[in-house]
Amino acid sequence: MIDFSAPLAGMTQAETSVNQIAKRLANPASDTIDLSTEIVTLMQAGNDMAMNVKVAQTEDQLMQSAISILA
Repeated sequence: MIDFSAPLAGMTQAETSVNQIAKRLANPASDTIDLSTEIVTLMQAGNDMAMNVKVAQTEDQLMQSAISILA
């Protein structure tokens, strides 16, 4: 069986990061916002999400290949 826990944890972390940024941007009166830092963090979260999706896809492809070899 495929263990998707690592890529799912990474996706969850990326989602949490995006949600935190959204909260900070939605309430700018509460603190000073550095937009360049927030954009960089959003880009990192997007890259992290894409990387974890690719890991999950690769795990799935490897499992499908193994099944087809054994079948």
